[in-house]
Amino acid sequence: MFKQLAHVCIGAADLKETERFYVDLLGMEKAFDFFRGDQQIGFYLSLGQNTFIEVFVEDGEPQFERPLIKHFCLEVEDLDDLIEALQSKGLEISAKKLGGDGAWQAWITDPSRVRIELMQYGEGSSQFSGRPVDLS
Repeated sequence: MFKQLAHVCIGAADLKETERFYVDLLGMEKAFDFFRGDQQIGFYLSLGQNTFIEVFVEDGEPQFERPLIKHFCLEVEDLDDLIEALQSKGLEISAKKLGGDGAWQAWITDPSRVRIELMQYGEGSSQFSGRPVDLS
């Protein structure tokens, strides 16, 4: 019935700064823009294999205390290399840690305070083994 995640939509407090974060700092490819008349109101980011992040400018003040999306997760090839590359660009990133699911993770935050989990699966990760995770 379902093929894959098509896209995640996030709001942007500052559209240009959000584009700079995802395209220039993270190196994602912008797929296309959304306009209302002559004004850019959003854009799509391609993550490969028909998976996207959809970004729209927020009207009014952003609600940082209670965001509509808790986080989204991006699978990465080599977490250590990515951490080093992002730090070299001056981006703040958490320390790498092994999650209860057996996958390595680190965290970054975009300019609108959307949290992004960066994950590198391991052979024993619950995502492959189906092993339950006890978070108590």
